[in-house]
Amino acid sequence: MKILVILPNWLGDAVMATPAIEALCAVYPEAELTLVGSFVSIEALKYHPQCIRHYVDETKKRGNRLVNTLRFAKELGKHDLAITFRNQLHSSLLLSWTKTPITAGRKSWHSKLFLTHAIKPFHPSHLVEQYRDIAQSLSPSPLITQNLQLHIPPHAYSRPTLGINPGATYGSAKRWYPENFAEVARALSERFDIILFGGPNEVGMANDIESRLKGINITNLAGKTSIQELCSFIGGLDLFITNDSGPMHVAAAYQVPTVAIFGPTRHTETSQWMNEKSVIVRHDMICAPCMKRECPLGHHECMKSITSSEVIEAAKSLISSQSTMSHYTSHHGF
Repeated sequence: MKILVILPNWLGDAVMATPAIEALCAVYPEAELTLVGSFVSIEALKYHPQCIRHYVDETKKRGNRLVNTLRFAKELGKHDLAITFRNQLHSSLLLSWTKTPITAGRKSWHSKLFLTHAIKPFHPSHLVEQYRDIAQSLSPSPLITQNLQLHIPPHAYSRPTLGINPGATYGSAKRWYPENFAEVARALSERFDIILFGGPNEVGMANDIESRLKGINITNLAGKTSIQELCSFIGGLDLFITNDSGPMHVAAAYQVPTVAIFGPTRHTETSQWMNEKSVIVRHDMICAPCMKRECPLGHHECMKSITSSEVIEAAKSLISSQSTMSHYTSHHGF
């Protein structure tokens, strides 16, 4: 059974597609996966044990994208099943042009034209469940969605370690403020070694936080990790404090205790999936969720109104619940 999977472009969305992929693999245990995606999504998911081939989609880089897509489809070849988690014309065309007999994607004008199954997911629901609904069309039995899953071993730290992720690639509206992250880091610095995370475009934010924490042991990894290293380093953390972002979902895949700060996005749709050790800090606003990359009203109150003390208290509640559980398990032999 050969299954072609077109992954979402964003890191977080790709990680949220993993329960659907794992569920399909449970139905088809001999499946051989071909993964197609952005550089970021492929770097995170290519370690799946059933991934036989993986490709970075470069059809829009040079020349005519339609011609490139047709050429790429011929290179991929025919599979038994194919699914796209992107709602995009070129992805529908790509699946169709591979001549795969059973193809599925989110319902749209192009998926209805070019795919055998154009699925409208149940809404409102979590994005993980929406991806499951699309994948369900490829399975004769109900798909069961478990935890997010990454097949990259977590890093082993020698001391309790807190990770801070001040960035969010989607846009500035999703980002809390460096001075607030610095206050939180200072408040927790006696309990943890601290690592700052961030992509190449978030180095400035991480440097800003680091400059506010003189005298505190900080490791600034912003712009210095591969995707594999990012996942591994996050996977081994004892606590993670982050905006709604791709790394937030990476942490959920490893069940890392997480404080997630939400502003303009739908927390019911993109919160950490099945991580019981997760706390969301957010304020109800008339204008939220706006889903905009930048605050359209110019005040950014959904994030500005969240105080450092709120996030510190949320972190301490997670620390307290974890220490209580470890005390309980050590005395009861679990």
